[in-house]
Amino acid sequence: MRTDAGQRFVSEPLEPVAASIDPTAMARGEPGLPREFAWSGQRLRVTEVLRTWRECGPCTSGSSESYVRKHWFEAQTAEHGTVRIYFERQPRGRQRMKRWWLFSVEEPADQA
Repeated sequence: MRTDAGQRFVSEPLEPVAASIDPTAMARGEPGLPREFAWSGQRLRVTEVLRTWRECGPCTSGSSESYVRKHWFEAQTAEHGTVRIYFERQPRGRQRMKRWWLFSVEEPADQA
């Protein structure tokens, strides 16, 4: 399935490689985007972060406050072109232990 701008929808969990996590972002209270993930028996290596954004939602207990639900990253990778990755701050259900997700991939034209 293709999303906007030719991205292929993936929606699969990523396993961060612990030694590659960015501690400076964590000091600001944000998830430290790992520079390497394990994904479907492959490695996904982030070479450059192109942009970041946050997805917010209302408080679930009825107050008027808004909370960050997901941290999004659009990044260039060594193996798979441009990817969109998100970090889910409060995962629910059966996927509680999975916080990093590969949303979509836009592979280079010579690999598509």
